[in-house]
Amino acid sequence: MDFLGPLAQSLDCPGFNWKGLIIGFGLAHYAFESYLSIRQHKKLQETKPPKSLEAAVTQEVYDKSQAYGRAKSKHGFVESFFGQVTNLSTIYFDLLPKGWALIGGVIAQYAPARFSGEITQSILFFIVFNQVSTIINLPFNYYKTFVLEEKFGFNQQTKKLFFTDIVKTQILFVVFGSPILAGFLAIVKTFGDNFFYYVWLFVLGVQAFMITVYPIWILPLFNTLAPMEPGQLKTDVEALAARLKFPLKHLYVIDGSKRSAHSNAYFFGLPWSKHIVIYDTLIEKSEVSEVVAVLGHELGHWKEGHTTKMFGISQFHLFYIFALFSAFINNTSLYEAFGFYGTQPILIGFLLFNDILQPLDTVFKLFMNVLSRRFEFEADAFAVSLGYAEELSKSLIKLQVQNLATMDADWLYSCYHYTHPILPERLRALELRGKKAQ
Repeated sequence: MDFLGPLAQSLDCPGFNWKGLIIGFGLAHYAFESYLSIRQHKKLQETKPPKSLEAAVTQEVYDKSQAYGRAKSKHGFVESFFGQVTNLSTIYFDLLPKGWALIGGVIAQYAPARFSGEITQSILFFIVFNQVSTIINLPFNYYKTFVLEEKFGFNQQTKKLFFTDIVKTQILFVVFGSPILAGFLAIVKTFGDNFFYYVWLFVLGVQAFMITVYPIWILPLFNTLAPMEPGQLKTDVEALAARLKFPLKHLYVIDGSKRSAHSNAYFFGLPWSKHIVIYDTLIEKSEVSEVVAVLGHELGHWKEGHTTKMFGISQFHLFYIFALFSAFINNTSLYEAFGFYGTQPILIGFLLFNDILQPLDTVFKLFMNVLSRRFEFEADAFAVSLGYAEELSKSLIKLQVQNLATMDADWLYSCYHYTHPILPERLRALELRGKKAQ
């Protein structure tokens, strides 16, 4: 990409206030999302359900759903404010260069000479950075799990399980994150200005690897996947998969009730080998036909090529991120603005670059959510074409009630944040498509 060289030169302006720019982007992003959250919080104070839900949802359930939504909203306000303060403090007190220097000093003093160098320092910095972030966010996660979710009857996990999950996650972060980061840095150092082609291919390979090992090594550390027992549900799901020529390899039931009373179902895997996972909570609270209808919707995403399209778009997104990063990686003015004199760590540059990318990422997020909601309507329509209009409507209402999901949403908030249409919109679309199918 010939334009990247001149772009890199034009962006490296000695004395430019990169720190002020990133702080400005961060504050603008925080203000925008806070404005949207305030709009949504007002919506959560309404006392009557949408007309399209009056016959399906009792006033008691609606009131409880609104209360749950307000509780999560208030928690979100506090957490996002604290996160903004943390980010500003990190920049104001130059914690990045101080932390980088501290890690470098520890390695120089205690590690063998063969472990010196930027890659080792970056890995250790990244591990410490992640652990500090985990500790900082721990009170919010603990409150959400054992106070907020507990209050509304969703939490099923013990404190031992909660902390065990954190430890397992940190171990996995080190085991998988360290070689991935080392590979990323090695590729950047090896291939010079054209590194982004090779980094993109490397990340693509990592994604394929993780899809393969996730059900074998990672998921069993947190949940039990059990083959579905013979019965009507298994027969109907396998018949649906065969009807659609879906490459089903395994049909699992996952013990989601181990942690939460929320319900879900999904599929994953490589194009030629797919696995369907159904939460035990969904099976316990739904009729067989309703579970099959939900899977009809999920398989609609596969049949309509939604997963492939979203994967393709995400790959384009990754490629342009890496390509743009090549215009910042040697930006001396950027590093010096944040206290890095005489050294330009690739990892630090990538972290700062992601802060600069916030406005573009906001637009991309909006685009992806709009596209995702469109795909959800198409998947609903696919389930209707299979003859599950009534069953899917009943299942969506049950899931909404059981999960106390928000019954209605501010249009601007949902446009920016929601990957799925709100329930009234989906029910109206299902009703219209159901009538057309008759």
